[in-house]
Amino acid sequence: MTFSKYFSLSELTVSELAARRGLKNSPFGKQLDNLKQTALKLDFIRDGLGQPVIVTSGYRSPEVNAAVGGSKTSAHCHGLAADFTCPGYGNPLAVAKAILASGIEFDQLIHEYGAWVHIGFAEPGKPSRKQILTINKRGTLTGLQ
Repeated sequence: MTFSKYFSLSELTVSELAARRGLKNSPFGKQLDNLKQTALKLDFIRDGLGQPVIVTSGYRSPEVNAAVGGSKTSAHCHGLAADFTCPGYGNPLAVAKAILASGIEFDQLIHEYGAWVHIGFAEPGKPSRKQILTINKRGTLTGLQ
């Protein structure tokens, strides 16, 4: 099922860990609606970067989120977040900086471990926190580093 110009449902729900452990990872209802909106926002990012975006983690069921050690309040569980890379554009820090400069509305923009970018969006009708963070072996730092 195609969600947007560039992203499909299977692309935004794929989980190797879920497949290995036999865990279901299917959004429904509000989660599915949120995931469709997330896909449209990822289209905007993809167009802005001018290169394919590779989603490594989109929607996570509560079971999958627990298995990967995700936060209990993770936006992934609501269909409101994605972790991704864009190798054709540059390293994750360059990608995060480009997103920040683009003006796209986000709740969280996180440069994680120098390996990927996490973008989370606020629930519809709620204000975005506009958090900009870096997570690395030293911990969580404010700003992109």
